[in-house]
Amino acid sequence: MLDHAKLRQLTNRHKSIEEKMAANPDPETYVKLASEYSELEPVVAKIRELQEVQNGLAGLDELLADSSTDKEMRELAELEYPDLEEKVEELSNEIRLLLLPRDEADEKSAVLEIRAGTGGSEAALFAGDLFRMYERYAASKGWKVEVLSASEGEVGGYKEIIASVTGKGVFARLKFESGVHRVQRVPETEGGGRIHTSAATVAVLPEAEDIDVEIRNEDIRIDTMRASGAGGQHVNTTDSAVRITHLPTGIVVTSSEKSQHQNRANAMKTLRARLYDMERQKADKERADSRKGQVGSGDRSERIRTYNFPQGRVTDHRINLTLYKLDRIILGEGLDEIIDGLVTDHQTNLLAAEEEA
Repeated sequence: MLDHAKLRQLTNRHKSIEEKMAANPDPETYVKLASEYSELEPVVAKIRELQEVQNGLAGLDELLADSSTDKEMRELAELEYPDLEEKVEELSNEIRLLLLPRDEADEKSAVLEIRAGTGGSEAALFAGDLFRMYERYAASKGWKVEVLSASEGEVGGYKEIIASVTGKGVFARLKFESGVHRVQRVPETEGGGRIHTSAATVAVLPEAEDIDVEIRNEDIRIDTMRASGAGGQHVNTTDSAVRITHLPTGIVVTSSEKSQHQNRANAMKTLRARLYDMERQKADKERADSRKGQVGSGDRSERIRTYNFPQGRVTDHRINLTLYKLDRIILGEGLDEIIDGLVTDHQTNLLAAEEEA
């Protein structure tokens, strides 16, 4: 059930902000008010729509209760009544979703990490396929992808690749991709035609800003080393690769893509994202009851999805969703259907938890 007192509070707050903005406050205050106003706008619009439909129902109630209402009008009212009742339920659900606690990281960009797991060269090729899938998906959303660090596989693909995905709401769409992705197919390197199973691990971390994570100079050690490409050959003769060790946590990040200055910036971006993610994971564990509202356990060692090439099938094990459109999904085109399913399941769990509370 909706808390109508809370709905009134929200509409009153929205109106109050509107009046304050109209009074021409100083620029800093205006920006804060405008930000809160834009956050409230979608839910207040739905509340007003709900009130209109409820007023319509109340009007029909009066019409049906009036003994002087003629037969034709009564029939029309009875015909319209179920549609308005259905609309009230629909709008109430939409408002409940809009009022769910928001993940503060949802609007952030993300750091995408993909690592080849079991399966040797085939796992590295699969890691490459996954990266291209996300790259195409990002392009379809107008997001920018920048490789921060990469270690190529011996026959192609990647042993590890880390990239920044920049855009509005990136983390909200990609956060459920973290976990073990498994592939079943006949490897290009296999002559006997046998189906092999290999895996790659994906981690999606919200990109942290300076204000999210403080990294003290005395807590990091920076080493420079000679960059090397696939197979270990040196790609240049200067010490351009950078390795940063975060001493308190033992986290080590490297970047060997561009200039030393750029590598340091890339490595710091990855380190900041991992530290921010570590804090989020810790907070999640402390809020034990909120774990019920997450898709899967959030454990990155959990197998979340299987890509079966001989059958053209993709199965997401967390929501038992199987789609026979692997070709489109691996191109990034059909990925939205899986992500939409995961988001819906997540919201359903959150709503159930809210109702229990």
